[in-house]
Amino acid sequence: MATDLTASGTAARPDIASIQRRTLRLLFTTQIVGGVGVTIGIAVGALLAARIAGTAVAGVAQSAGVVGAALLAVPVTRIMARHGRRPGLVVAYAVGAVGGVLVVLSAVTHWIPLLFLGMLLFGGGTAANLQARYTAVDLAEPARRGRQLSLIVWATTIGAVAAPNFAALADRVTTGWGLPPLAGPFAFSSAAFVLAAVVLLGLLRPDPLLTARRLAAADTPVVPPTDAAATAAVAEAPAAAPVTVRAPRGAGMRAAWSVVRARPAARLGVAAVAVGHLVMVAVMAMTPVRLGESHADADVLRLVGIVLSLHIAGMYAFSPVVGWLTDRLGRRAVILGGVGFLLAACAVAGTAGHHTPRLSVGLVLLGLGWSGTMVAGSTLLSESVPAGVRPSVQGFCDLVMGLAGAAAAVVSGFVMQFAGYPVLTLLAAVAAAPLVALALRPVPTGAPDEEG
Repeated sequence: MATDLTASGTAARPDIASIQRRTLRLLFTTQIVGGVGVTIGIAVGALLAARIAGTAVAGVAQSAGVVGAALLAVPVTRIMARHGRRPGLVVAYAVGAVGGVLVVLSAVTHWIPLLFLGMLLFGGGTAANLQARYTAVDLAEPARRGRQLSLIVWATTIGAVAAPNFAALADRVTTGWGLPPLAGPFAFSSAAFVLAAVVLLGLLRPDPLLTARRLAAADTPVVPPTDAAATAAVAEAPAAAPVTVRAPRGAGMRAAWSVVRARPAARLGVAAVAVGHLVMVAVMAMTPVRLGESHADADVLRLVGIVLSLHIAGMYAFSPVVGWLTDRLGRRAVILGGVGFLLAACAVAGTAGHHTPRLSVGLVLLGLGWSGTMVAGSTLLSESVPAGVRPSVQGFCDLVMGLAGAAAAVVSGFVMQFAGYPVLTLLAAVAAAPLVALALRPVPTGAPDEEG
């Protein structure tokens, strides 16, 4: 089915509302499936890497997945800019599935380079899940952007909260098939990514980004003509220049950086998303290793499942409330609240010692802080840039976010080994503090589409 918007934006509004509802329902479903795949890998990735390559390298291996998500944002965004959201999301999930298979092979062969390559490609699943939140606002009404974006973020909760607890089951089942310990969860992740890709390939029609561009192009000629010649030109425009959905020229990463640099609100949006992700990854990535220091192997997976389920609940379960607050209180207020939760999380987790319940509370606060910075920052960024370069700017944001998280994951492994978990949480808190000053600076508001 295709939607060809050749009429004015007003006439197409009923169809747009229907397409948006269908898109949200589909994204909600695939986020559940994709969330299962991503989170199972996160739950056991550090443990598997530590078994194969050692604790210090565990952070590097985890960072490979974060780097993969960041780097894949560039080609995925390019595909979306040229061909729409559907092929970009499908390619990202497919790459993630291949990565999961390679991680399983690395566990079988104990070949460390294959582990890093697999984790790098496994980041495709994360890239797809992150880009889905932007897909949700392509056709959203301005007053509901925060809520609809947060709805897709929240959808991940259903799969992600349960996924760490499935890790132990997946491990037991695949061990019976002959796979080594901790390899089976990645096989389940690959299957989840394939399922999400197939569903999107078949059902994400019409493409929301291409539909939004057709709508914007159809609206563009609606300008009061100043003379008879102009009137005739407008009347002939549909036949002479049909509505196009091609990305504008110069809509790559360099153009995206120029747009972000020129807009204070966009800079704040990118900084909020990147810093929140950096702090979350730094603390969360080493939490399974922290639990492994004080618990027997037989109990580690079960405890990791419980603690990470609570953490992921903090990340996603309250995102509809965060989205509602983002629309009601403003983007900067919610960003500041998110930073406050991040600082509290570092304080609680860093002083928890080997007290697992207190550590769990710290991880819940960490998830809430990430939710505030992610939802409010993404919403602020999306509405602060012109529609023509929005996909590229969103991809640029995810690239910066991923690289920040990757740096945090790399450093966290070494800090964990040589200085310990409390020092790691202290450094994470220090990294979050400058965002407060940036968020308190006045940010001009306006109609970004009209600006563009």
